[in-house]
Amino acid sequence: MNNDQKLLKILGNKEVLALAFGAMIGWGWVVTTGLWITEAGSLGAILAFAIGGTLVIFVGLTYAELSSALPLAGGEHVYTYKAMGRTASFIATWAIILGYISVVAFEAVALPTVFEYLIPNYSQGYLYTIAGWDVTATWAGVGMVGSILITWINYRGIKFSTSIMFILTLLIAIAGILLISGSTVGGNVQNMQPLFEKGIAGILTVIIMTPFMFVGFDVIPQAAEEINLPQKKIGQLLIFSVLLAVVWYIAVIFGVSRILSPADIGESNLVTADAMAKAFGDSQMMGNILVLGGIGGILTSWIGFYVGGSRAIYALANAGMLPKSLGELHPKYKTPHKAILLIGLFSTVAPLLGRPALVWLVDAGGLGLVVAWLMVAISFIILRKKAPNMKRPFKLPGGTVIGWVAVVMAAGVSLLYMPGMPSALVWPYEWAIVGLWAVLGIILYKVSMAKYGKAYADEYMKKEIDRVA
Repeated sequence: MNNDQKLLKILGNKEVLALAFGAMIGWGWVVTTGLWITEAGSLGAILAFAIGGTLVIFVGLTYAELSSALPLAGGEHVYTYKAMGRTASFIATWAIILGYISVVAFEAVALPTVFEYLIPNYSQGYLYTIAGWDVTATWAGVGMVGSILITWINYRGIKFSTSIMFILTLLIAIAGILLISGSTVGGNVQNMQPLFEKGIAGILTVIIMTPFMFVGFDVIPQAAEEINLPQKKIGQLLIFSVLLAVVWYIAVIFGVSRILSPADIGESNLVTADAMAKAFGDSQMMGNILVLGGIGGILTSWIGFYVGGSRAIYALANAGMLPKSLGELHPKYKTPHKAILLIGLFSTVAPLLGRPALVWLVDAGGLGLVVAWLMVAISFIILRKKAPNMKRPFKLPGGTVIGWVAVVMAAGVSLLYMPGMPSALVWPYEWAIVGLWAVLGIILYKVSMAKYGKAYADEYMKKEIDRVA
C-alpha cells in the first residue's frame, strides 16, 4: 500500500474520548430510563447497570490490551486473524459490521421519532403500512435527510467527524448535567420507592439490556490507525470511556427516579425530558433542551458507528476478503469513501422500512456485536499463550483471568438470543436477517478469495501486523 493509501493519523485525546463516549451514549438514555426503573426499581436499575457495566469493562479490558498492542484499522479483524486465522477473522468482522449497520439504520429511525416531542403531529403524508406501522412522507423524510447529512460528515474526513462529535458530546453533557443536578436538588427520596421491583428477576431483565447501552467503545480499535497517541494511551482511553458511560447511566437513573414518582413514569412518553421539565418547575423549554441533548446523542452514535463500520469494511477489503474497491481511500479526505457511501445507502433506505422492521434488524445486529466480543476475548486468551512475547503497551495483570471472565460474559449474553430464552430472537424475521447476512458473507468471502487468493490475504495481514509489532 503506498503512502497515498494511508489513513491519516490525527486523532488526539479529546477526539478519541468523544468518539467512544458519543457512540456509547446514543439515544437509549432518553427513551429507556423509565423502563429500567419500572422493571427493577430505582436502586435495582442502578445495581443492574453497575453489574452490567462491570461485565462490559472486562470485555473492554481485553480490547484495551489488544488495541494498544495491534493498533491497526479493523480492530477485531486483526486480533482474531493473529489468534485464529483468516476464516475466524472474517466471521468476527462480518458479525460486527452487521451490528454497526443495524445501529446506523436504527439512528435513522430514532431521529424522526424524537421530532414528535419537539413538533407534535408533524408526521404527515401517509405512504404505506409495514408490520402495523404507518410510514409517512415527513417522518421518513426527516430520517433520510439526517442520513445524507451524516454520510457527508463522515465522507469529509475523520478529523471533521470527530470535531463535530466533540461539540455534540458537550451538548449531551450539558443536558445530562442539568437533568442530574436539577433532579438531585428538586427531587426527593420518597419518589425512589420502590427501591427494588420484581426482585432478582427485575435486576436480570435490566442487566440483559446493559451490554447494548455500552456498544461503541469498540469503535476505538476500528479507528486505531488514525489515533496519534502513544499505544498505551489507546487502551487507557478505551477503559476510561466505558467507566464514564457507567457513571453517566447510573447518574441519569438516580436523577430521574428522584424527580418522578412511579406513577409519573407510567404516564410519561419521554421520561427523561419530563423529568428535566419537572426539575425546573414544569418548564417545557428545559424538556426541549434535554431532547436536543438526546438528538446530540443520536448524531454522535450515528457518526461513531459509520466510523466503526466503514473501517471494518476497509480492513476486510484491503486484505482481499471483500471487493478491493471498498478499501480505496478518498484522494483528498483519506476516508474509505466507498465503504462510507455503502453504509450511507443502508442508512438512507432504513426509514422507509418503518420502526418495527428496524427493531428486528437491531436485535439481529446485537447478536453480531456480542459474537464479535466473544471472539476478541477468546483471541486475547489464545494470544497470551501463542504470542507471549508480543509487545503489549497496556498489559493486563493476572494472566488470562480477565479474558476468561470476558469469555463467560460474552458467551452468556449470546445465549440469551437463543430460542427458549426470554430475549430470544424473533422467528422467522430476526433469524432470517442473521441467516441472510451469513449467506451474503459466505458468498462475498468465497468470491473474494477466488479472485485475490488466500496467499494474498495472509501475506497482507502478516505485513500489516509486522508493521506495528
